[in-house]
Amino acid sequence: MLATLGAPPRGDRWSVEWKFDGQRASVIIAGGEVIVFSRNGSDVSLTFPELSSAAAAVGGRAVVLDGEVVALDADGRPSFTRLQRRWPQQRRPRPELLRAVPVRLMAFDVLAVDGQDLTDEPYERRREVLESLIVEESAVLTVPKAFVGIPAADMLEVARQHQIEGIVTKALDSPYREGRSPWWVKTPVRQTAELVVVAFAGPPGRVGALLLAGYDEAGELEVAGQVGTGFSAAMRRHLFELLQPIERHSPTVAGPAAAQGWRWVGPVYVGEVAFREYTPERGLRHVSWKGLRDVDPRRARLPPASN
Repeated sequence: MLATLGAPPRGDRWSVEWKFDGQRASVIIAGGEVIVFSRNGSDVSLTFPELSSAAAAVGGRAVVLDGEVVALDADGRPSFTRLQRRWPQQRRPRPELLRAVPVRLMAFDVLAVDGQDLTDEPYERRREVLESLIVEESAVLTVPKAFVGIPAADMLEVARQHQIEGIVTKALDSPYREGRSPWWVKTPVRQTAELVVVAFAGPPGRVGALLLAGYDEAGELEVAGQVGTGFSAAMRRHLFELLQPIERHSPTVAGPAAAQGWRWVGPVYVGEVAFREYTPERGLRHVSWKGLRDVDPRRARLPPASN
């Protein structure tokens, strides 16, 4: 179940939660085994082997959880930049990387317990079940607090002051349904978009900037803008290693950008950026890179135009 982007709803029948800057995951725990799936449906259990100890936290019960895999920074805040060090996916990390960048699952929903489907239960009931599941303190599984009765606008201001990604507001009476839903509303402190990487530029061995595109309503790939900030030095090198093998000679998208000296790549990777505004005429403005996302490139849409 995915949240819809928008202003936080008003009223007292909503739960407000922090929006975590991590990787969405579905986790199946059964028979002492833990299987982790990305939002794109890929099995990423090898990528996050420490989550296997989550079985003990739920007392060995069979459960299906929805949540966010996060890596915390020195201040205890989820850092997607740190989490990026655990890429590429579907490969067991080196022991030193596991020690340097541990992860945990922030579980915010439960879909099934001991074979009983809970998706038709209201969110309020699912949260009660979720909070009752944890029988043992765990370094890899946390149920974050949900706030009821506190205005979402106040929570968003707290998120802004403490450099938290944003908030997610959820209808207490909502069932769990696949796909994007108006019952969950995400409100980031800054606007974000998931876009396809279609070209790169920079000195040998590293990426200096990326050209990003999204699909319009007609299903055509169009340039959304470029990003050159927000990268760590390691990420610039890592992106080059990913993109250089899929470089192509012909432009991936049409338009003026085709004549600007970009090194074109196939539409394989999706990245998330934060930005202040977007218009089709001027593209993205005040853009910064957040990280790669495990998303089907065909689902990457142009952001709505800013007012």
